[in-house]
Amino acid sequence: VVHEQKGIRQIVVPALAVEQKVADAVTMTELFDEDPDAELARELEREAAAIEADVVQLELQSLLSGPDDSRDAILTVHPGAGGTESQDWAEMLTRMYVRWAEEKGYGVGVLDMVPGEEAGIKSSSLEIKGAHAYGYLKSERGVHRLVRISPFDSQSRRHTTFASVFVSPSIDDTIEIDLRDEDIRMDVYRASGAGGQHVNKTSSAVRLTHEPTGLVVACQQQRSQFKNREVAMKMLRAALYQRKLEEQDAAKAVLEATKTDNSWGNQIRSYVFQPYTMVNDHRTETKIGDVQRVMDGDLDEFIEAYLKWQGARGG
Repeated sequence: VVHEQKGIRQIVVPALAVEQKVADAVTMTELFDEDPDAELARELEREAAAIEADVVQLELQSLLSGPDDSRDAILTVHPGAGGTESQDWAEMLTRMYVRWAEEKGYGVGVLDMVPGEEAGIKSSSLEIKGAHAYGYLKSERGVHRLVRISPFDSQSRRHTTFASVFVSPSIDDTIEIDLRDEDIRMDVYRASGAGGQHVNKTSSAVRLTHEPTGLVVACQQQRSQFKNREVAMKMLRAALYQRKLEEQDAAKAVLEATKTDNSWGNQIRSYVFQPYTMVNDHRTETKIGDVQRVMDGDLDEFIEAYLKWQGARGG
């Protein structure tokens, strides 16, 4: 009930605010008709532009009508085959999502971050908290392809590499998940990473495997094994819930393939750094030439296009 109320508020409150802006603009127009004034005319123009932008945002929010769209999100990035190059790409994507969330004013928590041996990361898991975080970020689920001249290639050859992004809604205890202790295998290991008095001193990192499905989650960011297990259980519940959603929706079945095949066939977006610069979303055909702007977290154009595309396809 609390979750539903939160979702309703996130739609109703902005709508009421726009309604008030329109009423104020009508009053200003009446004043202008009675006594035309240059400054008032400029103010009316600014108000009209602001209302137009707000209406566009409301239209976008109307597309976020899924039962979980208003929830927070758990986002995980895994590099594909390709060693250091793909691990560096996974880190670049992780940074991109952190920057996007920060620009939105969302909270970002690092649930897990496993550094690569030379550079980049072997995996990352973030919890992103904010209005409709899952509704927006579900557009990012899939395989992301990078084309560039690799800084790790001594011959400066062009490389193509992949990383996969998984997104699930962060759920609370009101959602029932069939999760039995006997189905979970827990492995503990020493945390890896740079610095920190707790790093590599104790086996505090936790990896959970849900044996019936093969889903694996890990957490090493907390200070104790108990806390890491607690966070990992939250991640596992979210992953199982996302799996359940995908199984219920035949339109999402293709996403299951991305969990085992980080290759050409399942890519949703390409990021080309050389010989030209272009980010191309293969679902909506949205293209942006400024790759650096996208890597700095400017994803809204892709996200909005995806939501409209998804809405046109009936969800």
